[in-house]
Amino acid sequence: METDNAISRRRWLVAAAALGLAPAWAARTTGARLVSAWQTPSEHHIGVIEVDGARWSVQRSLAVPTRAHGLLLESGGSVLATARRPGDWLLRWHPASGQTQWHWIEDDRRFNGHAVASPDGRTLWTTETDLDNAQGRLATRDAKTLEKTAEWATQGMDPHELIVLPQRVGEIPAGSLLVANGGIPTLPETGRSKRQLDRMDASLVALDPRDGAVLGQWRLDDPYLSIRHLAWDPVSRTVGIALQAEHPDADAKRRAPVFAGWNGQRLQASLAQPAVQGYGGDICALPEGGFVVSCPRADALALFGADARWSQNLAHREAYALAADRGHWWASGAEGVWCAPEGTEARTHARGGERLQIDNHWAVWPQA
Repeated sequence: METDNAISRRRWLVAAAALGLAPAWAARTTGARLVSAWQTPSEHHIGVIEVDGARWSVQRSLAVPTRAHGLLLESGGSVLATARRPGDWLLRWHPASGQTQWHWIEDDRRFNGHAVASPDGRTLWTTETDLDNAQGRLATRDAKTLEKTAEWATQGMDPHELIVLPQRVGEIPAGSLLVANGGIPTLPETGRSKRQLDRMDASLVALDPRDGAVLGQWRLDDPYLSIRHLAWDPVSRTVGIALQAEHPDADAKRRAPVFAGWNGQRLQASLAQPAVQGYGGDICALPEGGFVVSCPRADALALFGADARWSQNLAHREAYALAADRGHWWASGAEGVWCAPEGTEARTHARGGERLQIDNHWAVWPQA
């Protein structure tokens, strides 16, 4: 007999298969295509947004059952989308054909919004939570079937984004998995209701991709800073981290750092940063080196050097998703898509005919 959960999932798949795709896939553009997740008043979507000069438009889209979060571009032309925590679905979508492959997680686990692929493309890793004890788990999955083949502890609660180190950093070898343990205790039945924040234990942990062995673990001095999102800077060979503050004191939370840097030896919270409401939504490395963190609650983009020193804020209302590629970087916002070449002086805004609430992340579709 099917459970109510299984029936709802089957009905969702039937409904999703009946949905049409947005306008036909365009030929190569001189602008950029951004794979994104967004919300409208009635639905959640993933899709491809084309930015061309001062205009942007949705090229393809697919409705999904709940909010999507992390988006992984795969070598075969597909997109792997992970449900926002506490999520129960993983989706592979081929924008060109509309083909989908769904995977639903076990009842005692929940996805935490992010996935990453091994360099050879054969393995996926996803951050998850064990609902029985709220502890973080790192799942190893077969990339073709999306089925779980192994599972390891992340050495903390609330694991979020993870990356594969492309180069050796300090004593941590290339290929190691870096996992951001957000450290926030949550109610297992919801995965988002925060509790006992005085027990927060955020950390950055390096794990061996072969067996999950701990290669190193680092913490910030301030226990109320949750470690959320990660970006690799190939110029400085450092990892930038977007932070979200959980201080019980409102003023401390408002002034809290939103950035930390990791050089293989220690975590360094941002230096000389002005108040930006303590919330880093997304992070990416800038083409010339250093990092940008989106601060939607402060309507700003905060720029930092690889040494964690704040350099400047750029006004950008409701800034969330960030991405960089080939000497340019993009930021979503209430006024459209921000596009900046190397440096920040020649930035432009692309505007579209739709009002979409973009989620925290997007990724640049490779140009042909």
